[in-house]
Amino acid sequence: MRLRSISLASIVICLTIVAFLTPSADAASAPAGDHLTLSGLVTNPMGQGLKEAEAEVLVNGQHVKPTEKEAKIVTGKFGGFVADFLLPAGTLPAAKIEVQAAKPSWKSVPPSPVQVVAAGVDAQGNRRFQAYQKLTLERSITAGFWIASLVLLLVYVMISFEWMHRTLVSFLGAALIVFITYTLGNWDKSFYIISFDNAMGAIDLNVIFLLLGMMVFVGLLKKTGMFQFLAYKAYALARGNVFVLAFVLQVITAVISAFINNVTTMLLVIPVTIEIAVTLKINPLTLLIPAAFAANVGGTATLIGDPPNILIGSYAGLSFGHFVQNLTLICSISLVASSFFFLWWYKKGYARAEVKEIPRTIEYLKEAYQITNKKLMIQTLMMLGFAILFFILGGMLQLPVAIPALLGSLLLLAISGEDIVEMLEHEVEWPTLIFFVGLFMVIAGAEETGLIQVIANFVKDVSKGNLTAAIIIILWVSAIASAFIDNIPFTATMLPVIAFLNQTIPGAESGVLWWSLALGACLGGNGTMIGASANLVTVGLAEKAGYKISFVEYLKACWWPMMITVTIGMVYLLIAY
Repeated sequence: MRLRSISLASIVICLTIVAFLTPSADAASAPAGDHLTLSGLVTNPMGQGLKEAEAEVLVNGQHVKPTEKEAKIVTGKFGGFVADFLLPAGTLPAAKIEVQAAKPSWKSVPPSPVQVVAAGVDAQGNRRFQAYQKLTLERSITAGFWIASLVLLLVYVMISFEWMHRTLVSFLGAALIVFITYTLGNWDKSFYIISFDNAMGAIDLNVIFLLLGMMVFVGLLKKTGMFQFLAYKAYALARGNVFVLAFVLQVITAVISAFINNVTTMLLVIPVTIEIAVTLKINPLTLLIPAAFAANVGGTATLIGDPPNILIGSYAGLSFGHFVQNLTLICSISLVASSFFFLWWYKKGYARAEVKEIPRTIEYLKEAYQITNKKLMIQTLMMLGFAILFFILGGMLQLPVAIPALLGSLLLLAISGEDIVEMLEHEVEWPTLIFFVGLFMVIAGAEETGLIQVIANFVKDVSKGNLTAAIIIILWVSAIASAFIDNIPFTATMLPVIAFLNQTIPGAESGVLWWSLALGACLGGNGTMIGASANLVTVGLAEKAGYKISFVEYLKACWWPMMITVTIGMVYLLIAY
């Protein structure tokens, strides 16, 4: 038995020695010649790497392919590439080596010579060489540019005039540009817009999951009756004084909107506000329109209050604390200014209120609007507080806001025992989430083909590189545009524009242009009934209850307070920065 073991061991040792001394199949079959390792970087004029650019190598004017199976050299996420080439022995270093790069919607650069450096000899005696080249591409206006621009414009128009549901519009636009890329784009590269992988990569899941988590929170809070209870408290606090009631309602609405999106806030506040107005025998619109305005102002103050801010925060990597630090003060001032404006604007309507039997009315509202599930309310507020705490700490922890929103909402579902299937079916606004998915892809198509850079260059040229001019232009263009088109797609379009300007305008690295965009888009949306989703919800539900207001009437009531709040924002930005 022992001899058998010794023999087996001897055989293993002998085989190991033979294997060690025998050249490997790879080494024995290693091709002879000059081996060239070429690395490089393809960038835009700003020095940012361009992914999916194709590089080609010429040796003495002849195209050569890399040794890898891939016939093409394609840049990675940050614009870099590495490729190995096998050339006939003696070719290097005397041969002329050139590199050129190309990418749809970018001008191809002529072949650029590279310097080859000797890197020694490998184990088989083959000479090795290394080379590096950096190439810069300029934008080119192609058919894909015009198609992407037209699709984006049509998405804007159809959303603004409500010719089609905005979710269908955005997703249809996204599907169209990808379809064109893989049909016409394969036939002619000038029709190339965006690859499927890049379209998927453009979807900001931080935004999607943040909205999903907050929708769950709101859905559970709705079950507690807390919002209606707060409206009753506002009436009780006013004690029959309609002016005080209008002011308190605006403040409460603004505060709620700072932590829960303004559309949901108005959906919860509108029914009880209408009932209070009917009790006072005043037109409910005199309370609802100021409340919608306040919801948009309050939502501007924080990262999670208004969808444009969610987009800005995720794209620019700004934390909850950044928004509070830079926007809460100015939004508070704007809220006070707009509240007093509406008290003056609707003073005749408030003066006609019939304030009778206040104690009986208060008692009725107290009975009608009670907290229906105190335990669930406490659980929800605790987990919402947990999420907000980590929103605030997220800047230090580099924690995406979607994580605490999702974790808090899911823990809440686990603790409360609420049915997650019911929540996903009835409380999560899937059309809104799908709308964002499609919108991200449409914007990415415009960015890939160069439209965003054209807009950015225009703003830069008009401002002549002056930060003060850029602040004013972005603020007011955002405000006026957002008054007439949905501020969500507008903000999404402007994100890469601001990112470009931050790198080209001296002083913009402070981030002030992000705040110009936030204030312009959120406050400007107050100007008309179609400027913000909260406005449309308010007008729609009021009309359903029998209180109709025309576009012009809404414009008269809200245009000037919008101008006042945007002006306050401009003065603040110019002084603070």
